[in-house]
Amino acid sequence: MEADDEVVSSEINVNYGIKPDHSCQPMNALEILRETVRILRYNSWGFMIITALLICPVSAVLLSNVLVDQSLVNRLSLRLLLIANSSGLPLKPIVRQSVQKFSEMVVSSAFCFPLFITFSLLSKAAIVYSVDCTYSKKLFERSKFFAIIRQIWRRVVVTYLWVCMVVVGCLMLFLVLLVAVCNSFVLVGFVGDLVIYPAVVVGLVFSIVFANCIIVCNIAIVICVLEDVSGPEALLKSGLIIKGQTQVGLLIFLGSTIGLAFVEGLFEHRVKTLSYGDGSSRIWEGPLLVIMYSFVVLIDSMMSAVFYFSCKSWSMEILEEKHGKETHGIVLETLAVSSGSVEIL
Repeated sequence: MEADDEVVSSEINVNYGIKPDHSCQPMNALEILRETVRILRYNSWGFMIITALLICPVSAVLLSNVLVDQSLVNRLSLRLLLIANSSGLPLKPIVRQSVQKFSEMVVSSAFCFPLFITFSLLSKAAIVYSVDCTYSKKLFERSKFFAIIRQIWRRVVVTYLWVCMVVVGCLMLFLVLLVAVCNSFVLVGFVGDLVIYPAVVVGLVFSIVFANCIIVCNIAIVICVLEDVSGPEALLKSGLIIKGQTQVGLLIFLGSTIGLAFVEGLFEHRVKTLSYGDGSSRIWEGPLLVIMYSFVVLIDSMMSAVFYFSCKSWSMEILEEKHGKETHGIVLETLAVSSGSVEIL
């Protein structure tokens, strides 16, 4: 058993970037995925327990929309359609569907916020701690984890609240820009369907900006668990640490988004819309899709943690090249303190 642990730990250290020849290179998205799978295999029971106890309940509520008031969704959708119409956008089916989906997302996020700030946030902290334990060659101990969580929970919550404010700010900025751009093109002379094209361009640009925002926010949650920073400091440090690696982060975000959207679409079609006979198909298809959705959420959180360690190792390698070999020992010591800080808080 000890020999197997040493083999796995050595593989993880090599992929993490601590190499004897100091030829550290940042991992790409595929390597991060492979590293994530390797860590998952190394501590599969721990991650499965986290998924079953913390992620699955949130996924079930989120997919089923059991807490969402549909009347609020309809009212918000109607108001957004009025704004879109007043800005010159034609109320085509694609516009109506986008507005309806956006309204459902906003209302669902608002109603599920208590679950996000408890179960979901605790699951993210547990996943980050588990990945850190793997890199530190230590076993995940529940008693130690809960003792740590009691001490770091405040800064994790503060960081999450800042993350929520940043995301809401980005969405509000998008709506304002979209209305402003559409109104500007209407004043210039664009009418009818022609207004859709600049709106699509604004949407594509915003998608890239929003994806970068989500990446920074995800890494900020990882940072606030492992390091003694929170709130805007964690967000700022997140932006600095992934500098030069945004393409990798975008690929991770794209893969996770496609996976979640695919499972969510299956749930919408197979469970909410279709049923066989008396609806018995929902009895097994619903839980299966919830488990699939939860597994994608687990992989996404694990990849964010691995991405953090990869960027951290790469930045320290750059510092070593700038300051010479004497800095190497200090940098690795800093890394050890940083990744092991959850044990001494």
